[in-house]
Amino acid sequence: MDEFLTIFGPARILGVEQIIVSFLASFVLCLMIAYVYRRTYEGLSYSRSFVQTLILSGVISSVLIMAIGNNLARGLGILGTLAIIRFRTHIRDPRDIIFLFASLSVGISCGASVFSVAVIGTIGFCLVVFFLHYAPFASRRDYEGLVRFSLPSGTTASPDIQRVIEQFCSSCQLIAVRDAIQGEGQEFAYQVRLRDPSYQGDLIAGLKGLAQVSNVNLLMQRTTVEL
Repeated sequence: MDEFLTIFGPARILGVEQIIVSFLASFVLCLMIAYVYRRTYEGLSYSRSFVQTLILSGVISSVLIMAIGNNLARGLGILGTLAIIRFRTHIRDPRDIIFLFASLSVGISCGASVFSVAVIGTIGFCLVVFFLHYAPFASRRDYEGLVRFSLPSGTTASPDIQRVIEQFCSSCQLIAVRDAIQGEGQEFAYQVRLRDPSYQGDLIAGLKGLAQVSNVNLLMQRTTVEL
């Protein structure tokens, strides 16, 4: 009977000081996670509201954990209430989901007053994020790009063009040829891998120096593929 009352009876009473400490701890630690996210973000569509969500989600999760306490019935009630709410926000990047999950984890730890886990976990998470951000880990497209140029209609890529590309690129592949300039020319597109990133200007200058070659441009794909 006593165990039944412990599980389904009134939740433990928290002091005002403990509530304030848990709230502030979750806010500060989630603020650190949000700062790391903002500092290491490399996408094209930065969202200020998502950064604020990282902080707010941690704070509200700590409040929920403090409200539940050790009361099973209250926990089931809050779980049922949250199940009614449908979150339809689409998160495209799995990395954003991990950051959101980290904020929720920190908030839960602070709400449960396990501050050592919250602090050490936050610091460790931020260090790992910085390591993955600045280290070349899992990067395979640093030097890959798409080079395009135009030739007069009816002509093909000469051996000189192939020689210039092979001089600065470790590999190249012709991926597209299409009519350009209202049928008065042809546009060639090559998928290339540079031997060194400093060769970008040399490759463009070498192609521009060839006869009949015009409209030379190079698009490095790291910013468009990996992000």
